[in-house]
Amino acid sequence: MEIWINPACSKCASALSLLDGEGVEYTVREYLKEPPSADELEDVLRRLELEPWDITRTGEEQARRLGMADWPRDAGSRERWIGALVEHPVLIQRPIVTADDGTAVVGRSEEALRSVL
Repeated sequence: MEIWINPACSKCASALSLLDGEGVEYTVREYLKEPPSADELEDVLRRLELEPWDITRTGEEQARRLGMADWPRDAGSRERWIGALVEHPVLIQRPIVTADDGTAVVGRSEEALRSVL
């Protein structure tokens, strides 16, 4: 299991605490220091069954500067969204947990995290 975190994020800290409490073995990836590639994002999105705009923190200042609120959310725009997430990983929702069985979840709630345990 791997968890993408930002150490400054309280939701990430809660997720790590829950995983530790359950005795789960996992690898931490500080995705701001080690940003995912476009291929890695595509894989995670497939596993999440989500689109890139679904995991984008559109309230971030960088998203506002890019004007992402006005970007189309369609198949033709996926590459643009993924490119923005690769270039500006701060825009990626967190924490994201990828389980060894191929599932993944945006672990912002205890319920979501428990779904991959």
